[in-house]
This record gives sequence, structure tokens and C-alpha cells, in this order.
Amino acid sequence: MMRREEKQKEIEELVGLINKYKVIGILNMHKLPARQLLMIKKKLQGKAIIRMSKKTMIKRAFESLKDGKADVGKLFDIIKEEPALLFSNNNPFSLFKTIKESRSPASAKAGDVATKDITIEKGSTGLPPGPAISTLQKVGLKASVQDGKIAVMQDKIVCKQGDVINGDTASVLALMKIEPLEIGLDLIAVYEEGMIYAKNVLDVSAEDYLNNLMLAVQQGITLSLEIGYVTKETATIALQKAFREARQIALECSLIEKEFIDEVLMKAVREAKMLENIKK
Repeated sequence: MMRREEKQKEIEELVGLINKYKVIGILNMHKLPARQLLMIKKKLQGKAIIRMSKKTMIKRAFESLKDGKADVGKLFDIIKEEPALLFSNNNPFSLFKTIKESRSPASAKAGDVATKDITIEKGSTGLPPGPAISTLQKVGLKASVQDGKIAVMQDKIVCKQGDVINGDTASVLALMKIEPLEIGLDLIAVYEEGMIYAKNVLDVSAEDYLNNLMLAVQQGITLSLEIGYVTKETATIALQKAFREARQIALECSLIEKEFIDEVLMKAVREAKMLENIKK
């Protein structure tokens, strides 16, 4: 048990770190093996610092914050299970990517929570005929013997994301050597310059980011052209659009303009021929 002086020192150190770094993250350390944590710390060396502390200490540190960092305290509402704080001056999206890539597959035990839908796909299990068939059938799998091995006849989700894995499901996954979980740091949310980015915001692939960026540029150009707001980036396109529209008006109204006279005359010739054919 920490003494009063030790608690105060811990709070002061946490406040000092929060004020020193511009990016503060909340980590969930639940069931993270020490060996895995050591490996992740090595990958983050020079990029971020991980500091484990009790919820009460973190809460009191947040409550002690003043001025520009006071809103960091909003992170406390997001804390889950066994928390830790992450401190960095690096881009939060880059940090999340590094942490995500450090995760490794892990087997499931009864009582674990599925982090995603767990699907057993149809096909051979490689298991010999015998009691294993009834074990598979306990979780609703349709199984039969094919070519001397037990085969699953159709895909089935045996546990949905967020559900607790029961004993029967854990036994089947172990029997089939399926590792549906991942071990690693769980970065729940990050604070940066007054903004809090949740996990679902941070977890964006580079491809999705570029696609969204390109879409935003395209939509911006379209809006600029539609409302007639000319910018350096859209000036050339706006002039081309204006020229096409002017050309269309000139042709429809038979306006004689130097740029369009040839097309107006050709249009007049076509219309004259059409009238001529009608008279015949």
C-alpha cells in the first residue's frame, strides 16, 4: 500500500508528464503478458512512454491539471479495466498503427471476450473420426467424415464480437488450433491539442485515408465550381466550365461570336437540311 507521500509524488509525476507531452493516450492493459509489454516498449522507444498507475492516481492527476491541459481529464471517462497512460509528441495515428502492428495472435479461454466475430470456415479439420465430431456439434457446427477426416460442412460464426467465449467454444477453437484473439496494447483513446480521438477514429488504414482525402478534394472542387467560388486550384477548371457553358448558349441561341461562328454555321446548315428533307 502506497504511503501518502508516495501517492503525492506519483500524482505530481503524472501531472509533469501530461504537461510535458502534447499527446496523451489511455491504454487498456487487461491480460497483457509482461513479455509482450516489454517487446512493445522496445518498439515505442524514442516515440512514446508508457506509465502504469492506479485509476485513483490518474483521476487525481487529471483533477490537478490547469489551463490548457484541463480538458485532458475527459479521458478518465473512457478508462477501462487495467489502465495505463501513454505520453508522446508523435502523430497519434502513427502511434496507433505501430501499436496495432505489434499485436500477435493468441488462443482463447473460457471467459475471454471476442474482439471480432469468430468464424469457423467449412473444409477439412484434419481431425480423425471419433469423439471430436460431437465436440464440434456442441457449438452448432455441421460436421461429417470426408476422406477419412472430419470436415465442417458450412461456415459458422461461433462467437460474435463483444460476446463472452464459453467453454465449449474455447474447446473447439483449441481442438482446431485456431487463435482468434490478439495480444497487445489496446489504445482506447488519445488526446491532442484539445481533441480526443477514439479508437475507431485512430484505426484508419493508409489506403482509406488517401481515398477519403481524394474524395474530399473532388467534392471541394465540385462545390467550388457549383457556387462560382474561384480559387487558385479551381481557376483553370472554372474557366473551362465557363467556356463550355458559353459555347452551349451560343449554339442554342445562334449567337455569332468569333470563337463559335463555325459551329453556329454548321448547326444552321444541319437545321436547313432537316427542313429541306421535311418539305420533300
